[in-house]
Amino acid sequence: MIKVYVVDDQTLIREGICALLSYSDNIQVMGSASSGKEALDSIHLDPPDVLLMDVRMPGMSGIDTLQAINGLKQNIPVILLTTFDEPQLIIKGLQAGARGYLLKDVSLDQLSSAIETVVNGGVVLHPDVNQQLLPQLALYGKELENKTLCEQLTLRETEILKLMARGLGNQEIADIVHLAVGTIKNHVSSIYQKLSVDSRTQAVITAATQGLLDS
Repeated sequence: MIKVYVVDDQTLIREGICALLSYSDNIQVMGSASSGKEALDSIHLDPPDVLLMDVRMPGMSGIDTLQAINGLKQNIPVILLTTFDEPQLIIKGLQAGARGYLLKDVSLDQLSSAIETVVNGGVVLHPDVNQQLLPQLALYGKELENKTLCEQLTLRETEILKLMARGLGNQEIADIVHLAVGTIKNHVSSIYQKLSVDSRTQAVITAATQGLLDS
């Protein structure tokens, strides 16, 4: 059973998400909070398997809370929830280590699938990312100094990175490219080293800013 914690300052949305998840056979809502501070006080003692959190909240924003969660050193996967009207906030959240983002009107199947994906080490990016978020990432990438990092990747590493951007875990990637999962892990480690990142999300962000996911 996957333990999930929900954070959203809007009561109707927070309770709606919790109610939706209650219909899933393999997900247990272990608690919810209306603020980042309330969430931190709770999960510090009993960390969830996945945390679903609004991006914009009064007081501590979702990104502020995410950064504070990173300080707990508990490696809690975080999925940001958004209305998708502020892509720059989403970029900052992903750079801070969020495992992905979802729109608040997702279905139960989409939400359950996303939770399972991040628990298994994958990254969740809403399908609209190619139309809306990646152009923003490309603009953001013009400000980065390390624009040639992705040129160091091999063709196989580039292929694996694109599959990572689709939110696939190591085993799923191994099945697609017909390699052992241990080999995929080695490629992922090499990608991290070459891109100077330490998470799948950061690797995808770096690749997106340099246009590597466009082809």
